[in-house]
Amino acid sequence: MSLDKSRELYNKARTLLPGGVSSPVRAIKPYPFYTESASGSKITDIDGNEYIDYCLAYGPNILGHSNPQIKQAIVSQLDKGWLYGTPTELEVNLAEKIAALYPSIDMLRFVSTGTEATMSALRAARGFTGKNKFIKIEGGFHGAHDAVLVKAGSGATTLGKPDSLGIPEDFTKNTLQIPFNDIEALTAVIEKNKDEVAALIIEPVMGNIGPVLPEGDYLKDVRKVTEENDVVLIFDEVITGFRLAMGGAQEYFGVTPDMTTLGKIIGGGLPIGVFGGKKEIIEMIAPSGSVYQAGTFSGSPASVAAGLTVLDILEKEEVHKNLSATGDMLRTRLSEIVTDLGLDYNVVGVSSMFKIFFGDKPLNYQDVLKCDKEGYLKFFFKMLESGVFLPPSQFETNFISTAHTEDDIEKTLLAYEANLR
Repeated sequence: MSLDKSRELYNKARTLLPGGVSSPVRAIKPYPFYTESASGSKITDIDGNEYIDYCLAYGPNILGHSNPQIKQAIVSQLDKGWLYGTPTELEVNLAEKIAALYPSIDMLRFVSTGTEATMSALRAARGFTGKNKFIKIEGGFHGAHDAVLVKAGSGATTLGKPDSLGIPEDFTKNTLQIPFNDIEALTAVIEKNKDEVAALIIEPVMGNIGPVLPEGDYLKDVRKVTEENDVVLIFDEVITGFRLAMGGAQEYFGVTPDMTTLGKIIGGGLPIGVFGGKKEIIEMIAPSGSVYQAGTFSGSPASVAAGLTVLDILEKEEVHKNLSATGDMLRTRLSEIVTDLGLDYNVVGVSSMFKIFFGDKPLNYQDVLKCDKEGYLKFFFKMLESGVFLPPSQFETNFISTAHTEDDIEKTLLAYEANLR
C-alpha cells in the first residue's frame, strides 16, 4: 500500500497547520492518509487506496458517505441560498421533530457544534439554578471549551495530556469530577458541595474513550440522585443521539434527563449542534431570558435541511433495528475470534457502536487507560493495510452505517482475525 502522496502532503501541512491537522485525533503517526473521496461504506485516499470505513467521521454518517437523499436535500437548499441570518421554517420544523422524539426537550436552540451545545447547556443550567459548580465524568469529552477540558477523552487523552495549557485555574475551579459507573462517588461529591452544584453533564454511553457502557441501573440511579438534590441532569448525546434509537440513549435506557445536547447525526454530515431541555430552563436563553447565547451560523439552512432528511430516513426504514442486529452479530463474531485466539481482549459495544479493548472490559476512564494503546496502534496500521479504516486510537468508538454490506462485514471479520492472529 503506497501512501507517498499523503506523506508529501503531510510534510507541507505541518508548515501550515499545527501538527499538520485541523483536529488532534487526525494526527496519525508517522502521518495520516488524506482523503480524496468517500461513498457508501468506503473512503478513498489521494494515493488511490480504498478502505471500509468504521470511523464514519467519528459518528455522524449513520447512513454512510454521500447519501444521495441527503445530497439532494442539500443541493435543493443551496439553490435557494445557504445562509440568511434570519429565521427559517426549516428550523421550526426540525425543532418540532426533535422535541417530539425527546421527552427531555420542550424547547431547544440550534448551534453549530457539539462544543457550543455543551458549553451553552452548562451556562443555561448555571443561570437557571444560580449555582456555579458542575460535575463531569472523568474521561468524558464534552467539546473543547475551557471548563470541561479536565481529563478530557478523545484527542486530549490520545495525546496523554488530560489538561490543556492556556486555561487559567479559575476556569476549572468549579469543575468537579467523578468516575463513570460509580453512584457512590456522585452521591459523595454532591453531599460535599451541598447547594453549590448546578448540573451533572454525562455521556450516557462514553463514546470518546470507548464505548464504555453504563452498568446495571447506573443511569437510573444517576437520575434519582440528581433529582433528589435539585441538580440539573444533562445528557450529552452528541454521539448517542439518533444512533442508539430515534430518542437516543435516553429512550434506549429509559431515563429522562433535564437537558440534552445533540449533534453529529442530526446534521447529516454538516456542522450542527443542539441543546434543549425543560421549558423553564431553556426560556432562560436570550432573547427570552438573561442567559446569553448567539451564533451567526446557528440554524444554518443547509444543515437543517440535511437533518430533516436524516430523520425522515431513520424513521421510515427501521434503521436502528437493522443496525442493532448487525452490531450484535459483529460483536458476537469478534468475541468468538478473540476467544479462539486465546487473547485477553474484550469486545464492547451497543447497537451500532463497537470496539475491541486490548485489555479487560473497562467500566471507567482509569480502566481504559490500562489497555494496551501501543498494541492497538500497531493493530490499527495492520487493519489499514488490509483495507479497513478504524479510528486510530484505543480511545475512540467504531461505528456501523446502513451502507455497510454483508460483504463489508465478512471482509472486516477476516481482517480482524488475520491481524489479531
